Amino acid sequence: MVAKIESGKSLMGALMYNERKVSAGKAQLVKARGYAKGTSALSMQDKLQRLTDLADRNHRTKTNTVHISLNFGIGENLPPDRLAHIADEYMGRIGFSAQPYLIYEHKDAGHPHIHIVTTNIQADGKRISLHNIGKLRSEQARKAIEMEFGLLRAGHNPPDLSIKRAEKLKPLQYGISDTKRAITNIVNEITKAYKYTSLPELNAVLALYNVTAYRGANDSVMHKNGGLQYWATNEQGQRVGVPIKASSIYKKPTLHLLERRFKLNEYLRKPLRNSLKSRIENKLSASCSLEQLKDGLKNENIILVVRQNADGRIYGLSFIDLKEKTVFNGSDLGKEYSASAVMARLKFLAASGENRPAHRPVVAASAEVISAEQNADRSRGTDLLHELLDPNDGANTAGDFGPKRKKKKRKKLNL
Repeated sequence: MVAKIESGKSLMGALMYNERKVSAGKAQLVKARGYAKGTSALSMQDKLQRLTDLADRNHRTKTNTVHISLNFGIGENLPPDRLAHIADEYMGRIGFSAQPYLIYEHKDAGHPHIHIVTTNIQADGKRISLHNIGKLRSEQARKAIEMEFGLLRAGHNPPDLSIKRAEKLKPLQYGISDTKRAITNIVNEITKAYKYTSLPELNAVLALYNVTAYRGANDSVMHKNGGLQYWATNEQGQRVGVPIKASSIYKKPTLHLLERRFKLNEYLRKPLRNSLKSRIENKLSASCSLEQLKDGLKNENIILVVRQNADGRIYGLSFIDLKEKTVFNGSDLGKEYSASAVMARLKFLAASGENRPAHRPVVAASAEVISAEQNADRSRGTDLLHELLDPNDGANTAGDFGPKRKKKKRKKLNL
């Protein structure tokens, strides 16, 4: 469980944020604590007046609004009454048990979570200090509640849970599904489950689900400041709709966070490199066209992503291993798997009509060449030695070059 506490100066603003979610069908009021009326009988005026009545008892304190979110692990299906029980326990442990508060369950993200709206002004007009409340009270309360209710610890997921969730993901359908919720689900699962080392590699996987991460134009302020947005895409891969800031998504998959993942994934994917190369090589050796290679790799649970420019020229290849949840650019696997090398090899195989490798491993080929050269040298050396030692060959040596010319005697100069 992750707890986040925000303080502010507008009870109306915090309350309206949740009520708008309710009106849109993306949230529901689970429980109202400290109110005279029952939860279902409360009007908007009732909800606000109870909180503002307390806030008005202390005009010196301007920061009188507390907005808390409790976020639970993906896959934790908690019924409303259990969510209310957890909220009550948490509020009691941070010193707000005597305060009125409203508990909302939100359903607009890829993980279960609740929002709690309250005030830190007490009935006697004194305020509850919010200074360092996260470290001094909230952190201890979170750990105790995780133990008591058997919740997933913050930052931990069950083994293979993210991978299983990634396998169940469906591509975003713009205009049909809730765009923000779909992008949140897809981005969180893909960034967690897959091993990628660059933004293009991540986008190669996100494209399978009609989502892309975008840094903005090279000369834009967003790009210079390291910003990142996530967009929905159509069938042609074009960005559509309204972008979502990385910082507004749960777990905040910002460029700064992704760059840390790049370094980690560089080590995590190393043991899987040779296995992937072997599987690609088997299909590449039996292919005469790019389409044939794509179909063959699909049988190996490998998606080949081809990158082309506006003129249709292929400038890059990416291999997505769905089995091992790994992404490699072709050139990262070796020069022989770069876009130019693969296309040249397919062209050669198509021209020759032979479904066989157009090359052999460099080490093996070198060994064969060296061996052949050594045998040739031995053969030439044996023939030369035989020629020099053969007595019959010596008599014909001079004849081969014709009779020797006599040197003309030089006359001396008499002085």
